[in-house]
Amino acid sequence: MADKEAGVSDTGPREAAPTSAYSSPARSLGDTGITPLSPSHIVNDADPNVSEQQTFLVVVAVDFGTTSSGYAYSFTKEPECIHVMRRWEGGDPGVSNQKTPTTILLTPERKFHSFGYAARDFYHDLDPNEAKQWLYLEKFKMKLHTTGDLTMDTDLTAANGKKVKALEIFAYALQYFKEQALKELSDQAGSEFENSDVRWVITVPAIWKQPAKQFMRQAAYQAGLASPENSEQLIIALEPEAASIYCRKLRLHQMIELSSKAAVNGYSSSDTVGAGFAQAKEHIRRNRQSRTFLVENVIGEIWSELEEGDKYVVVDSGGGTVDLTVHQIRLPEGHLKELYKATGGPYGSLGVDYEFEKLLCKIFGEDFIEQFKIKRPAAWVDLMIAFESRKRAAAPDRTNPLNITLPFSFIDYYKKFRGHSVEHALRKSNVDFVKWSSQGMLRMSPDAMNALFKPTIDSIIEHLRDLFQKPEVSTVKFLFLVGGFAEAPLLQQAVQAAFGDKCRIIIPQDVGLTILKGAVLFGLDPAVIKVRRSPLTYGVGVLNRYVEGKHPPEKLLVKDGTRWCTDVFDKFISADQSVALGELVKRSYTPAKPSQLVIVINIYSSELDDVSFITDPGVKKCGTLRLDLTGTSGAAVPARREIQTLMQFGDTEIKATAIDIATSKSVKVGIDFLNY
Repeated sequence: MADKEAGVSDTGPREAAPTSAYSSPARSLGDTGITPLSPSHIVNDADPNVSEQQTFLVVVAVDFGTTSSGYAYSFTKEPECIHVMRRWEGGDPGVSNQKTPTTILLTPERKFHSFGYAARDFYHDLDPNEAKQWLYLEKFKMKLHTTGDLTMDTDLTAANGKKVKALEIFAYALQYFKEQALKELSDQAGSEFENSDVRWVITVPAIWKQPAKQFMRQAAYQAGLASPENSEQLIIALEPEAASIYCRKLRLHQMIELSSKAAVNGYSSSDTVGAGFAQAKEHIRRNRQSRTFLVENVIGEIWSELEEGDKYVVVDSGGGTVDLTVHQIRLPEGHLKELYKATGGPYGSLGVDYEFEKLLCKIFGEDFIEQFKIKRPAAWVDLMIAFESRKRAAAPDRTNPLNITLPFSFIDYYKKFRGHSVEHALRKSNVDFVKWSSQGMLRMSPDAMNALFKPTIDSIIEHLRDLFQKPEVSTVKFLFLVGGFAEAPLLQQAVQAAFGDKCRIIIPQDVGLTILKGAVLFGLDPAVIKVRRSPLTYGVGVLNRYVEGKHPPEKLLVKDGTRWCTDVFDKFISADQSVALGELVKRSYTPAKPSQLVIVINIYSSELDDVSFITDPGVKKCGTLRLDLTGTSGAAVPARREIQTLMQFGDTEIKATAIDIATSKSVKVGIDFLNY
């Protein structure tokens, strides 16, 4: 039995560095260690308290997107009605949307000024010299995906080059949505709506790392949507899961099928793409005025074809990222089980904007474009808006050129900068598929536009190919294409060409709002997702009895005549392991020294599955439980005192608890990826 004993180690104050190659955090401490009671047992009972939830009058979901954002809501009394937010002021020619651009404007004193179209239009109307003082931010959500060491202090850079705290910007944006939604709800109800009546749902990409998901929750607390004491009021939903929930409700008339697997509604598949879209566009045009969507409380027709164990892929392609998630149906209730850990990458429609910028650099010179962005930030925004509406007109069968208006200040500034005209630059640039038209426009051939899409679409297709190679994914029945970028006919055609013979490809009609509506449904019934894959391996740092030949000599620590191996990673759950919602994993430990007055349990995580020591590369500390053992007389305490450690896996949060069984004292901690 003795060889099974171990102790939990604490990262105490460092002494002089030990002679071994590893600087072991456990050397200096002996007074807080504990040893497991064997055998260590796991209990997979879901927490009975989970079902007793507060009641909310309404669920409001916020889709905080890279390029555009919006909210939708549903009253819990009539869950079949989903209302999409009121039309926003402003709007762009050629781009109709129920969402608003994810842009935010702060005054020169760094106070919140406006959001969305209003922010963009106001910024655009400022005098160029004045505009330099204002802080304008757009497409800033990607920063959470691309920052490796995200903290509460991570900065964002505004269009004028000034830095501002990311947490502040995200909180301002969420606060804006909170105020808009509460105002709309109050107007509808004819009386003041309190925030406490609302359950909030915020969507995030499934491929985001844990720190980014936690960051979003912190920003929401700062914006007053919920509080750490009342964390249940806010659910962080994963975008493809939300899409998946909505896709389950679809009726045949609410989607377009692109596959060559079957003829749909009497069209053969070659007609379907064109005809299906014409039909769908007409349908959407008619329905645009209505902001209320009826979700029939039934399982949609497509869904009724799915049987127990069937698998489908949700491809959520947005502005910044593409998320791929594989779900499997569990009957009778049709709960979803995540089969394969979410994958994807930064292959959103922003990639197309980036290619356009590269093209401009090629024609006009990188030095000019960089300067122009800094000196005329509002005109640069204008140019990208003009590109956006043409980008939406790109289609595989298009033959006529696309014209992009160059802002006057672009033409003017270029002449000052280079001493010759824009027209001259185009003639000289050898970019033969972009011409200058006499009306002051860049004229792009359809092939030139399609070439801008190619790198991003290729990345998405390649990623999907890799996914389809996986054994778990081989027998997928459906592929749902959702998210704003799914509206791009070029992407639809590429997915269709690559995978149309493998599975049925389905696009919900109002594809840009799929996630928003699914998030509302998720808020109404959070229990619908039953099993997820853990994105990380979690464990605690312990001391084990030292075994010659098994443990590395540099990990040996001798304490009171006992030989310990330090820094052992005692695993709670492995990366990619299935975790049921609310599942509890328990371990029992006992203090290494009966006389100990305090124990410290450090929690660690790693993206790797195979972790032996907390000093292994990639292992990060993400929580500490400190339990005070004083206040019990020796007589009452058993010789081997049991300290239970529990980890509960929640929606996107994990809570850890340590309990001293003898005294029922306990400490709780949320796993924290931002502050360690």
